[in-house]
Parts: sequence; C-alpha cells; structure tokens
Amino acid sequence: MSILLVSKKRDFSDLESHIRAIDPNMDVEIWPAVSNPDRVQLAVAWNHPENIFAKFPNLKAITSLGAGADHLVTDSTIPKSVKLSRMVLPSLTMQISDYVLMSVLNIIRHSHTYHTQQARAEWKVHQPLNKKDLRVGIMGLGELGAATAQNLHRNGFQVSGWARSEKDLPSIKTYISDQLDTFLNEVNILVCLLPHTPETDGILNLETIKKLKQPAFIINAARGEHLVDEDLIYALDTDRLQHAVLDVFTDEPLPESHPFWNRYKITITPHTAALTDEKEAAELIVENYKRLLSGMDVLYKVDRENTEPDQSHVDFNIISSNETP
Repeated sequence: MSILLVSKKRDFSDLESHIRAIDPNMDVEIWPAVSNPDRVQLAVAWNHPENIFAKFPNLKAITSLGAGADHLVTDSTIPKSVKLSRMVLPSLTMQISDYVLMSVLNIIRHSHTYHTQQARAEWKVHQPLNKKDLRVGIMGLGELGAATAQNLHRNGFQVSGWARSEKDLPSIKTYISDQLDTFLNEVNILVCLLPHTPETDGILNLETIKKLKQPAFIINAARGEHLVDEDLIYALDTDRLQHAVLDVFTDEPLPESHPFWNRYKITITPHTAALTDEKEAAELIVENYKRLLSGMDVLYKVDRENTEPDQSHVDFNIISSNETP
C-alpha cells in the first residue's frame, strides 16, 4: 500500500520529508512519477488534475490537504466507494480566527485609511469605531466559524451567527437558514466563512449588502465564488459598504488587470488567512494511512450528501505556504 501526493502546482518535497520522518518505511509517491498505481490506496490531493483518480484501481480514500474538501466532493469522477476526508488541524482554526479578529480590529481602528494617508504624507486622526455600537456577523458556524465567533466575543465584540441549523454557542446570537434577512439587518461587519455550494454561490451580492446595518463592512475568507465582484464595486462606490477585506477570489492569483487592485476601499491578502502546517498535516496523513491498513474509517470523513453551509467541515480553501501560484 502506498500514499499518493497529487497536485498540479504544489511542491510536495517538504510534506514527503515530514511523512518519512514519522515512518521511514512509508511508501510515498508524488504524481506524476507513480511507479505502481495498483499500490495506491490513500491519496492526498489539492488542485488535482481532472480524472486523475480513475488511474488508481485500489484507491480507498482521498484526503484534502486543506480544511476545504469541496474540490473533492464536486469531482464526479471519484467513485462513491472512495472515502473523502479533510484536514482538521488546530493551527488552521487558530489562523482563521486570528485573521478575522485582525481584520475586524483594522476596520474599527481605520488601519486601512491610515495606510492610504501614509502614502500621501497626510496627518489626519479618525475616531475609532466603538465595539459596543457594532455587531459582527459570522456566516457559517461549523468548527471554524464557531471558534472565530467565540474569539471575537472574548475580545469584546457583539457577535451574531447564521447557520443552516440551530447552534448553541454561549454569548453568540444565532440565526437559522430562513432568518437570513433578520441576521443581516443587525450586522455591521459581515464575515463569510461558508463552504462553496450551489446555495452559497454569489451570496455576497448587492441585495445582501443592502440589508447590512450602517456602517457596513465585509470580510471574505471562504471562497471567491461567494462574492459578486461587480456588486461589491458598486456598493463601495455608492457608500453602501465602507470597506472590504478579501482573502479569496474567483481567479487566483488575482489578475493584475482586476479592478480590485486599485480600490483603496478594498484590502487584499493573497489567500493566506490560513496556511497548512505540513508537519502537522503529515501526522494526520500517517494516522489515516494506518487506520486504512487496520480496516478502520478515516478521521474527519466528509459526508458527500450533507455539505450544508453551517458545516465548516468543508469550509475553506486553505493552502500551504509551499504552493506555487
């Protein structure tokens, strides 16, 4: 039995080294140099080539190299008999939570405005926004969304959350699917931590933005496909939205000609809200490998039939620092 590491762009050399450090006898192969496809029973994938898994007749499980697994769930060429799983790592939860907290703090302290002023050598003071006058809303209250909401609350923010089903989170005001408008109407800073599904595609549109309480802001650290780019630009230009923090985009890397680049009301980060710790990931990969050998189920299995927006088991497009654009 062997482990296959497969991606169109990623350099897997460090991950392979970490796996072999745990077990020097581990049989690891890196696509496309696969010596014996019949031996592959566990694959680790990110941005994989189309129809690649049909070449491995004894494949039993595929693990996403990120917390997001929708790239596997939506691949209809993967046999239903093949189990899918995702990365659940403490470092990913912490990074996402920290990224959102950082972004919210930058918003209320006008960090983006001060950065623009510095480029003009302009000295102008802006009164910070009061935490007590604002509410942060988290769209998606699975494992990562819930941790993010609780971290914001610990730092003195009023927090609401929206999920497909009811959630019981201390001090977090929660809403279910059909209460979206009510949720939006009380939120100033909207944070998207949803998976990409047909239901959530384009959910950050002009109609959504119009329902936010003023002053209004958006943070998207989930999927670029959630955002309607043209609607965001219109909302910013008409002051329905004061600022947007974007870590994910429909086209990545974001093209140089994209209008987001020259908008001072948009803060861009290059899909870095959370980066996979490959040493930590290797431990989970080896554990799942051993579980397959023992006939056990893999950890953090993805339910293909239940990818609801509140289930952050399939939430994020999280990449490793080793990935090449």
